[in-house]
Amino acid sequence: MRKWMIAAAVLAVAGAAAAWFLTRGDGEVPSYRFATVEKGDIDSVVSATGTLSAVTTVQVGTQVSGLIAELLVDFNDRVSKGQVIARLDTTLLETNLRDVEASVERSRAELKQAERDLERITSLYNQGISAVADYNKAQYTSDVARAQVKSAEASLERARQNLAYATITAPVSGIVVERAVDVGQTVAASLSAPKLFTIANDLSEMQILSPVDESDIGQIKEGQPVRFTVKTYPDRTFTGVVRQVRLQSTIDQNIVNYTVVISVKNDDGKLLPGMTATVEFVVASAKDVLKVANAALRFRPSEAQLAEARERLRKQLEERAAARGGATPGGEGAGPMGRPGGGGGQERPSSGGNGGARGQRERSFLYYLDDEGRLSMMPVRPGITDGQFTEVRGPLLEEGRQVVTGMSQAAATQSTNPFQGAQQSGPPRPPGMF
Repeated sequence: MRKWMIAAAVLAVAGAAAAWFLTRGDGEVPSYRFATVEKGDIDSVVSATGTLSAVTTVQVGTQVSGLIAELLVDFNDRVSKGQVIARLDTTLLETNLRDVEASVERSRAELKQAERDLERITSLYNQGISAVADYNKAQYTSDVARAQVKSAEASLERARQNLAYATITAPVSGIVVERAVDVGQTVAASLSAPKLFTIANDLSEMQILSPVDESDIGQIKEGQPVRFTVKTYPDRTFTGVVRQVRLQSTIDQNIVNYTVVISVKNDDGKLLPGMTATVEFVVASAKDVLKVANAALRFRPSEAQLAEARERLRKQLEERAAARGGATPGGEGAGPMGRPGGGGGQERPSSGGNGGARGQRERSFLYYLDDEGRLSMMPVRPGITDGQFTEVRGPLLEEGRQVVTGMSQAAATQSTNPFQGAQQSGPPRPPGMF
C-alpha cells in the first residue's frame, strides 16, 4: 500500500510538470481589463470644504443692564429694520430719569439765584459801594451755576437715551437665526454689550468661507465658477462664484491655508447657515474632447510585451509616413530616428485629484489589442484631468477604442515553479515520507 501511494504521488508530480511545459510560453493568453475612450466634457477642479453663512450677520445687544422683561421675536422670525424685538425692565431707568430731571431743575434754580446776585452786586459795584472782590465772586458763582445747568441737562439726555435703549429694535431687516436670552434673565452691559439675538440680513444671498491649501491657491481667481454639494442634498449640485481671495493666511498643524469667499444664490432657501459644503473650484474646462480613465495611463506592461508593442508602433508609424509620401515622423509619440520613445506609461501626467489643473503636456502611451489580439501601443498627450478621467490627444486615437487598464492578478503573478501546483493539490503525503 505504501509503495502504491508513493507511485501515485510521483505520477501526479510528473503530470503537473508535463502540463506546465506544454502550456507555458506562447500558449498563454493574458486576461486584460479595458476602458473605452469617450468623447465629452471634462473639468479640472481644486477640492476643498467650507461653511455656509449669511453675507451680513448682525449680533443684536444692549447698551444698558437690566432684566429681560419681554421678547417679541423668536428663532426663524422675519423682522424689519426698526422693529421692536425685546424690552428690558425700565423701573430703575425711569427712577434715574426722574432724579436727573430734579437735578436739572435744582441747577436752573441755582443759576437764577446766581444771576440775581450778580445783578445786585453789579449795581452796587457801579455805584462804588461794592468791592471788586465781591463783584468777581458773584461773577464766578453765576458762571459755575450756568455750567452746572449744562451738565445736568447732559445727564438728563443720557438718562433719556438709556431709557430708550431698554427698548431693543432690529438694526437690519432679516431673519432671526439665534436667540441667546430668555424672559427674566439679567444682562449686564458693564464691559461689553451682551448678545441677545443674531439676525441674518438676507438668506437669499449667502457665502461660503473655504480654506484652500497654499499649493492650490494660485489657481483660484475672482469670478471663477464653483460647484458644491451639502450633505442634506447629496444628489444636488449647487453653483457659486469666487468673490474674494483673502490675503491673510492661517496656519493649522503647519499647513498654510488662505480663505476664499464664494458668493452663492439661495433663492429657494434650501441652504442654511452653518452647513458644510464640499467645494470644487473649476480651474480649467475642456468641451467635447476625447477622455480616458486615468488607470489606462498608469498601465505598464511587462518588458517583453513593451518591446513587441514598440516594434509594432514603429512599423505602424513608418507605414503612415510612407502613405503620406514623407519620412517617418519624429514628433508626436516618436523618439529619435522615428522610433517610439519612452514606454510603459512612464511619461504620463499626474492623475491625482487636484493636480490636473496644471494640465501636464508630457507624452504618454495607451495600450490596446490590435486585430490579431496582440498588445499594441499608441502615443498620446494628456491634457487636464478631473481625478478620474484625463483629456487625451493623439494621431491614432479615436472615440470608442478599447484601451487596456490592467491585467488580471492571475496573469500578472503566474508562478514560474512547475511543481508548486502539484505540491499544493496532490494527494496527502503518507506518514513517514519526506
